[in-house]
Amino acid sequence: MKTKVLFLDIDGVLNSNFWSNRHQKEISDGTLIDEEKIKLLASIVKKTNSTIILHSGWRTWFDSQIRPLRAEAAKLTQLLEKEGLHIDGLTPDLTTEEIRATKKFSLVKADEILLWLKSHDVTEWAVLDDLDLHNVQVTQHQVKPDPAVGLTAQDVEEAIKILLG
Repeated sequence: MKTKVLFLDIDGVLNSNFWSNRHQKEISDGTLIDEEKIKLLASIVKKTNSTIILHSGWRTWFDSQIRPLRAEAAKLTQLLEKEGLHIDGLTPDLTTEEIRATKKFSLVKADEILLWLKSHDVTEWAVLDDLDLHNVQVTQHQVKPDPAVGLTAQDVEEAIKILLG
């Protein structure tokens, strides 16, 4: 069956720098997720009948069966479930020690998405990520929230438009 997929990043999408400036510890330990952003995410998924594929660094906090390995991942799962959502898959991890050390994850995120797409039957796809993903094919499908604000109603409309073709 062909599917619509929403590739989801977390930091800068489901939380924001506005939050992190006031709550630096919470954002750095991953516990601060803006529940209003989860509701916005839910509206995309429900209007487009899409599945969520996590392509955030947060994916390392889940096992291969998408079960939470850390409290932050459990909280994210709980907040998603509250809105009737769940994570359907994870993109592969192409990061290197150097990328992790320098936190330049944007250098491989597009490749991770394209690699995931190669092995799945997808009709339409969109990417929610606040970073520049350095790939024209991917950026044509990207909705790029302002990390100072996170996901907005305007971003939601843009993602819906991409997913509905």
